[in-house]
Amino acid sequence: MARQGNSRKIRRTTLVFSVCLAFLIGIGLAQRLRVPTLWPVLFISLLLSLRRRSLWTLVWLVLFGLGAGLWRGSLYQAKLAQFDHYYNHKVTITAVASQDAAYNKYKQLTFDAKNIVVEDTGQRLTGKVSIAGFGLNAVFAGDEVKVAGTLKSSLGSYQGRMSYAQLTLVAHHNSLVSDLRRRFTSGVQSALPEPLASFGMGLLIGQRNTLPTEVSQALLMVGLTHIIAVSGYNLTILLRSADKVAGKQSRRMKLLFSFGLVAVFLLFAGTSASIVRAAIVSMLSIMTGYYGRRFKPLVLILLAAAITGYANPYYVWSDTSWYLSFLAFYGVMILAPMIQGHWRKKWRESLVASVALESICAELMTLPFILHTFGQMSFIGLVANVLVVALVPLAMLLTLGAGLAGMFAAPIVGWLAWPARILLTYMLDIATMLSRLPHVFAQNIGFTIWQMLASYVLIGFVSVALHRKTKRHKHATITDKETKELDVRSLQMVHN
Repeated sequence: MARQGNSRKIRRTTLVFSVCLAFLIGIGLAQRLRVPTLWPVLFISLLLSLRRRSLWTLVWLVLFGLGAGLWRGSLYQAKLAQFDHYYNHKVTITAVASQDAAYNKYKQLTFDAKNIVVEDTGQRLTGKVSIAGFGLNAVFAGDEVKVAGTLKSSLGSYQGRMSYAQLTLVAHHNSLVSDLRRRFTSGVQSALPEPLASFGMGLLIGQRNTLPTEVSQALLMVGLTHIIAVSGYNLTILLRSADKVAGKQSRRMKLLFSFGLVAVFLLFAGTSASIVRAAIVSMLSIMTGYYGRRFKPLVLILLAAAITGYANPYYVWSDTSWYLSFLAFYGVMILAPMIQGHWRKKWRESLVASVALESICAELMTLPFILHTFGQMSFIGLVANVLVVALVPLAMLLTLGAGLAGMFAAPIVGWLAWPARILLTYMLDIATMLSRLPHVFAQNIGFTIWQMLASYVLIGFVSVALHRKTKRHKHATITDKETKELDVRSLQMVHN
């Protein structure tokens, strides 16, 4: 809290933190709780006390956040309830493909669908459905498709799934962005052999539906799946690496360079939920840095979580990737910098050491959740991350260069792509070699919710201890600097 006159004003960051956290809790409660819509009344009361920033303001903010979260969650629950009428029934829907389709192990075309309309009733359904079926040779992002089959309930971020469905093309909606993305994918495939091409695309934009099963399993066993997951981790690493490369360039140049990097990444990676989450976090951080201000990382993460939770409350209710994303953000943006602050200067300035530390902290934050949700872990993940993850930014850059060479310089693409080929081969060979060691991967580990919560409480205590130590270190550094300056001024006065 900041003291002003005789009154005590609560910091704005505390207010933002509180309302975002209360809003997310309200959304979570809305899945099981129904209450009257009181948030407009709370909002009016909040406006009356907002300028004072007193304890009552904090109380009204928390109540407003809870009310707004319950309201938003209840509205979305009502929309999702429309699916209940169609579960376990044969239906015909028209939907728009969210991504290019790929073949699964049953030789079915699989893709995610949005903008769902039930043909018989004309009812529009809110949410996302996983589609797998036959009848078309290919389905591209943006295509409108008619799907006939049995609608089943689903888990995670999907509101339903349809397998062994009959697919019929209604309209083909091609776009310049989709065309460019497919051309780039073809460029990577012409520049690099498989599975290097698929692995490179996984590193660059999180595309892993074309990765061979044995490669996916090897990455899973050594704890490296996160480097090819669509979690926004790649964008975060890219921006942090770009900031270190830019060095002492002007703020405007850094801003333009970072925005351009985000735009290019979104262009090739698409606008999946996890990528958009990372873009929101990154853009907020970039903008505040440009104007000479600084978001506290925890407030930034909660603000991005509240924005995405408002857009789709289903994330808060049952989207595993949503939780993994923000846990990883905490490791990268909060835990790693606090640990790095106690390193020697040469280690703090090392890009390789920074990326390795951020990856380890992200894995540490996600491990309890993974153990509870999936019941599996790698005992060699730390070694694999140290040997591989520090090279991810360079591998992404080289894969991008190889893809562009495949697009625009096909006759000499072999010469231009060999650095990417060497590095990607090394990374895959390390993963494969480590996965063949005995007893490196364990499954069916029973990790209860209380064990998971206890792990995060322990991490919280460590974070608080590191934060306090960092503040003491900064205070001591400032004090030493002021003492030296005072000594210099005293000597000058004596000399004069």
